[in-house]
Amino acid sequence: MENQNSFFQSATAKVIMVGLLTLVLLIPLSFVQRLISERAERKQEVIKEITSKWGESVLLYGPIIKVPYLVRTPISKSSEFTTETHYAYFFPDELDSKINVNTTEKQRNNYDAVVFSSEMKFKGNFSMPSFSTQNILPENILWNKSSIIINTSNLKSIKDGMKINLAGKTLDFNTSENNASSLSQLETQPINLSDYFSGEKASFNFNVSYNGSQQLMLIPIAKTNAANIKSNWKSPKFSGFFLPNGDEKKTNASGFEANWKILEFNRPFAQSYFGVLPNLEKYAFGVDFIIPVDEYQKNERASKYGFLVIGLTFLIFFVIQSISKISIHIFNYTMIGLALIMFYTLLIAITEHSTFLTAYLIAGTSVVVMITLYSISLLKHRKFPLLIAFSLTALYTFIFVIIQLENYALLVGSIGLFLILGLIMYFSRKIDWNNLKN
Repeated sequence: MENQNSFFQSATAKVIMVGLLTLVLLIPLSFVQRLISERAERKQEVIKEITSKWGESVLLYGPIIKVPYLVRTPISKSSEFTTETHYAYFFPDELDSKINVNTTEKQRNNYDAVVFSSEMKFKGNFSMPSFSTQNILPENILWNKSSIIINTSNLKSIKDGMKINLAGKTLDFNTSENNASSLSQLETQPINLSDYFSGEKASFNFNVSYNGSQQLMLIPIAKTNAANIKSNWKSPKFSGFFLPNGDEKKTNASGFEANWKILEFNRPFAQSYFGVLPNLEKYAFGVDFIIPVDEYQKNERASKYGFLVIGLTFLIFFVIQSISKISIHIFNYTMIGLALIMFYTLLIAITEHSTFLTAYLIAGTSVVVMITLYSISLLKHRKFPLLIAFSLTALYTFIFVIIQLENYALLVGSIGLFLILGLIMYFSRKIDWNNLKN
């Protein structure tokens, strides 16, 4: 019985109990991480609700000339034919896009969503469509039933009716069916295309005003594409198949301006299609209007260091206990561990009403002060609570720095942990573990 009591008072038993307690505390820590995930999902739901009412992401490409033609197929063992109407699609030679985007942040409850109003101006020209590469008889080409189409998303958020001026004549757009992609299609009434090509080329221009959110994308369908996007948004994310020209991208405190120049040779699709217009959405380029720093992602990253914080804090208390010969009960370790977990609930709660930096300072200071005051009643010398306060402050500062870093997070984290381990090894080197019974 004496040997059994001696084992439970030994350093080995205490290390085992503290280690088991650290593992047990992972359970409430996992609940905190789940809470962060639930709040982040709630944020996405609110953002989706806001943007669905204001206007969703915008993708637009056009104009495109659409020309119907007849395909006659002989019926087997008969002199008769079946006739089907197919369509040919011809892209512009030149397309110049100038877009001005004014962004605002809509707030609901504790969540923000970025929305924008855009003024888009397009101009360019077409060459007269040619069927010379196809085995189609001239009399089967229905020039007098041609039309102009534009494919776009977020049709409900167009603020004004759309019209196009082609060769000096104004044409109205109406919605029509689009089986080629998930985009909506706008199409003019049938026209006789020959009336619009008195010369080799026919110029066009059209304007469109959109309410949208999160993203604005274009597709470079012309032989020569020039695009200019200006906005008051300070943190753009350029995305898609093409990035803006490096020397023509400017971002400053008042917003950004970006330019693209894309040639037919730069893109992996043709200038005309016969039969079916393919889905070209994967070749889009443009800008994402998103809040660059997601506070919930920072909370999630902070919570992933929870096990490290608990383990190192317990280790510091254990080393102090071993050096000072002061007994710390497992119940005291439990209270300290729960206080460390409360840091993350405070952090997420305050973040929703303030910035991450403010929340981190308040939550970190509260926990450090609580544990320091608690340790004063456990440890006899004032130097030990001061050491704990300093150690926790340094630890939370170290984790905050890692959270802010992206490219160097692993490097700085590894170096920091190596130094922490070295300090613990230094202060624990003279502990006599064989005679440790506290």
